[in-house]
Order: sequence, then C-alpha cells, then structure tokens
Amino acid sequence: MGVETRRQTEEGRAAAEGLLRGERLGIGGVHRPDQPVSWIAFDAEIRRGHFRWDVAPRAADRIEVRLCHPDGRIREAALLAPKPPLPLVAIRCTDWAPAVRERARQVLAGALAADPARTLIHLTPLVLGLARREQGRWARDLFEKVLGAEDPVLSPWWRPARDARWWRPGRDARTMTGEQPDTVLGWLRRSGDLPTRRFATRITLDAGLFGVRELARRAGEERDPATARLWADAALAALAGDGPDDEAIDALLRGHIPMVRAGGVTALRRAGRHAEAVGHLADRSGLVRACARWLVKQGGGDPYAHCRALVEDPARVSGYAVTGFAECARRADAPLLRGLLDHPTGAVRAAAVAGLRALEATDVDLLRPLLDDPSAAVAREASVSLAEVAARLPAEWLLERIAPDRPAHTRRAAYRVLHARGGVIGLRASVELLTDADPALRRIAAQRVQSLWSPYRPPALPLRDPEVAALLDRCTGLFSEYVMGRMRSQLGIPRTASGPTG
Repeated sequence: MGVETRRQTEEGRAAAEGLLRGERLGIGGVHRPDQPVSWIAFDAEIRRGHFRWDVAPRAADRIEVRLCHPDGRIREAALLAPKPPLPLVAIRCTDWAPAVRERARQVLAGALAADPARTLIHLTPLVLGLARREQGRWARDLFEKVLGAEDPVLSPWWRPARDARWWRPGRDARTMTGEQPDTVLGWLRRSGDLPTRRFATRITLDAGLFGVRELARRAGEERDPATARLWADAALAALAGDGPDDEAIDALLRGHIPMVRAGGVTALRRAGRHAEAVGHLADRSGLVRACARWLVKQGGGDPYAHCRALVEDPARVSGYAVTGFAECARRADAPLLRGLLDHPTGAVRAAAVAGLRALEATDVDLLRPLLDDPSAAVAREASVSLAEVAARLPAEWLLERIAPDRPAHTRRAAYRVLHARGGVIGLRASVELLTDADPALRRIAAQRVQSLWSPYRPPALPLRDPEVAALLDRCTGLFSEYVMGRMRSQLGIPRTASGPTG
C-alpha cells in the first residue's frame, strides 16, 4: 500500500469512526470522505462498526450509515432516499445482494442522465477502482459507453475543482497545456488520478479526436509512462499511415518519457533524417541510445566511431556519452575509459567506472582511491566494481572507511565491499554499524546480519570461532532465541551467550 493510498484509507476510516460516535458529518464535524479510496474504507469501517455494536443512536439513522449497513434490506431501503451520496451508491452497485445492486444501478443511471458532467467527473476514479470487484464492471462499462457516445460539455460557470477538493489536476497535468478544458474528457485527461487519466486517454483515442501533431504533443508532454505510451503509439501509427510529419516527430523527440523519444528517433528514418540520430547517442535513456545507434547504422554510419568521438571531445563528453560509448566499446577501449577516471566531472568519472566494469576491465589499484571520491555516484560505482574482487583489498583499510568521521557515501561504499568480502570481516563491519548514528546504515547492517540465517545451510563463517561467538552475542536482538540457538549449533558455538545481548 502506497503512502497516498494509506492516507486516503485512514481518512475514510476516521470519517466513519467519527460518524459512528455520533459526530456530524460535514462542516463543524468530521470531514466527509473526498477520495475514492477513502469512500471504500469508509464503507468497510461503517460495516465493521455495526458488527461491533458501537453505533451511536443518533448516527443509526444517517443515510451514510444506512447505505453501509450489514443488513441488505436496510441498504436497499436507503437507496430510496432523496439524493443519497453518489459515491456510496457507486459502491452499492457492486453489492453482493442482487436487490441492492439493481436498485443502486438504477439510482446511478438516473444521476448520470440528470447531470452527466458532474457525475462522470466526481465518480470516475471511484468507479475505476471498484471495477476490480466481481460486480464492478457494470458502472465502468456504463461510464465508458456514455463518454464514448458523447463527451458532455461543462457549463462555463462550473469547475470540478470547486466541487471536489480531490479533483484538482496533478502538477504534471497542469503543466501540459494552458488551455481550460471544456468537456468531461478534457478534465479526465488532466486528472491527477492515473487510472482515470489512462481511461480517458483510451476513450479519446478510440474516438479519433486528435490529429498526429496533437497526439505527438501530448505524448511528449505527458509524464505518466503508461499514458505517454498510449499517446505515442497512436502518434506513431498515424505517422506510419499518413506519412512523416516533421513537427510531430520533433514533439516526440522532446518527450519526457524515454519510450516516446525512442519512438521519435525511429520515426526519423522514414522522414529521411538519419543524420540527426547522432545527436541522440548520448541520451539519458539506454533505450533511446540503442535506437539512435540502430538509426546511424541504417544511414550507413558507424555508431562506434561517433560515440568514441563524443568521448574524446572535451567539449562534448558527458556521463551519458561515456555510458553510450561503453555500450558499444571493445576491450581495447579500456585505456580511453581509464583516462576519464580523473575527469573533473563526477558523472563522467562514475560512467567511466561503470564502463570499465561492463568491459570486465576492473583495475583494483585505480579504483581503490575512488572509494574516497567526493562524488557519491563515483564512490558507489567503484564499490560495485570492487565488490567483485573484495578479497584482494586490505580489510583494515576498508574498516577505516566505515568510521563515523568519514563522509556518508564513503562509508556506504566501503561497507558494500566489506559485506561482499563476507566471513568474519563482513560480520564485524555489520555488527559495528548496528548502533551507528546513520539510520540507513543501521537498517542495512541489520538486514545483512539477519540474512546470515538459513534453516538449510550454516552461515558462511568459520566454525567454533571465538570472535564469531562474541559478534553474535552483540546482535541477539535481531533473532529469536530459537534462531540464535540454531545458528550457534550450526557454527559449533555453545548456545549459552558468553557476552552481553543487544
């Protein structure tokens, strides 16, 4: 459960608990649920409250309580009330009782016919969330049918954000365009709720409302990968059917999502713009770089030569350029990458370390000093490479680098190598960090100590070793008494602790 989902769930439960205690729902009382997940949690909490028999007398007659009552006859009767809360009506459309379900569907269909714009905008996220239930497809199909047949127009004086606090478009959607949407689909496409945005996008594409340039523009500006893919696939299909369009291709090439930019790079071929592929060889995405190398080949060029030229040019070299070069480099290119380990830019140094690792050209003497590099990215990449040859590094030298006076990224990098080294040295480092001031290091160390235990094999530690026994005494708080006893037995250590527990 994500943080936002957990927050919405707690909001719904709090509203239900307050109502069951007899507090008013609305202004001056408990907050009315205003998120899709909140309404679902509200419904479940009201029902649990009834089973606990702790419903306040003045709350029992509330329409919200009756719509969530465990007794199906009470829920069905509550649906006859004037203007029942539509979110709860939508939930009742998935009710297990056929009579309740049919009555709720009549009410929802009536609300949709009377005010389609407001109903669609307020309930679409909830309806999509309920569609996963056994009886949840009905409302989703109804909403899709209405939107597919005719996109309701919004009244100029009404804006959903005023009526529903949760419906303000997300930051990404707001920055997509300065236009003010005037239809329901326009609002749904800008929703901060991602399933809703994708739902509206699919309906829009099925209706064929936009041309290739608008499809490409929306693909380029979209930040949700799934939605961007819908727009991009439609734009590429239109380009394939109608022929190249430079403006549409340029919009794809400016996309936020790698898949969109990759589509733009491949579209350059049919447009006869092979030469532009070189400009994408240092893209931040590996997918885009691979497409650019493919296009360079299609145009008769040599992607390796172009990538090498980027790396050798001080004015154009970058971390992504080095990464792109490493993706097509050969073992003979290792000296060029080693020469970049002293580059003033941390991203270039880090990419050079990763590139040498990909070429299986790790040089321990060159990489050891990089554990102390001021760049966290460089120290991290160096530790990943050195972890493969951890046994060749002096243990005391590594242990010095997890001391509290070292930079945090240096300590994490050195600890990664120490853990890869394993044995007593790795355990000693982990135990030392169990009480460290850095919470991240404490958590990682605890997890790595706990990973020693397996019921099927003994820990990779020497048998009957006094130091191992002393180290285990310092981390007994991480294991149950039974597990610690089993580990000691596996290692030939007496079960009685010889030192303090912690």
